[in-house]
Amino acid sequence: MGGTAPETTRAIRFHETGGPEVLRWEEVPLEAPGEGEARLRHTAIGLNYSETGSRRGGGGGGGAAISGLPLIPGREAAGVIEALGPGVPDFKEGDRVAYGLRRKHGADAERRNIEAAELVHIPDDMDDRTAAAIMVKGMTASYLLRKAYPVAEGRTVMVHAASGGVGTILVQWAKRLGATVIGTVGSEEKAGRILALGCDHAFNNRQGDFSDAVLEITDGEGVDVIYDPVGRAVWEASVKSLKTRGTLINFGEISGPIPPIDPHLLMESGSIFVTKTALRDFTRTRDEMLELCEALFDMVCAGGVKVTVDQTYALKDAARAHADLEAGKTTGSTVLLP
Repeated sequence: MGGTAPETTRAIRFHETGGPEVLRWEEVPLEAPGEGEARLRHTAIGLNYSETGSRRGGGGGGGAAISGLPLIPGREAAGVIEALGPGVPDFKEGDRVAYGLRRKHGADAERRNIEAAELVHIPDDMDDRTAAAIMVKGMTASYLLRKAYPVAEGRTVMVHAASGGVGTILVQWAKRLGATVIGTVGSEEKAGRILALGCDHAFNNRQGDFSDAVLEITDGEGVDVIYDPVGRAVWEASVKSLKTRGTLINFGEISGPIPPIDPHLLMESGSIFVTKTALRDFTRTRDEMLELCEALFDMVCAGGVKVTVDQTYALKDAARAHADLEAGKTTGSTVLLP
């Protein structure tokens, strides 16, 4: 009659949307892994700016709209497989694996069940913190540079929020591809940081419109492509910084969404192209996900991209990590440790 008590694990959850204070450290039930699932014991969990938007209810920061509360946030992590459900080929207990979930939350937990189709093996020469830090941010950089606008030698690239998790990867990878890279950041200290990573030019966008300086650097031509997770605050200067038929790719809204676009503006600005993209649309199949991931792992393991985990927090302190991220106090990647 007593039966066996269900297993539990500890996780970060929020029961209502709002600021970092809504995040709670709680005990939650953990079922046995089902068909096609693996149970992971997390060793490191990545934190992404989009998760702050989801915590607020979607929208700002690029966070997807949420449904169903309470919710465990988090999209990327590394860990060890503890158990497998039926029908899971290619993996075994004890494997080191990582994921950057394409459609779901749930990483901010000590242990979890997950569809094995979302998992990839971590290379032997890559540590868990690095793997956790790059699954979403690195695959975002991978699709931006290889799919959304394939960067080739001789191109001029602008990266906004260049000192952040995605930005630091974009800067290094674009340089490896032979591009001239211009980065924008929010402080002089961060400008120095991205120059040290190989950025050719760096601007503090809090000091005003940077477009005149960009045009001067490019002999009046402008840049080929802009990778923009910032949105509204840099929109006007970005448009003026593009060359004729240049491309602006917005993939986040740190400062709020870009304003409605008048098509005539695109023509008058040099027949420019503007698009808004999401990782999920470039990883719709497992094969697409593995292609992006393989290119990323190869680049990191070859030393072409050095991943910087600049701050770690205990998982139970996720609220403080969210607050610091939103306040611009972080650089590089942030990892939560269970």
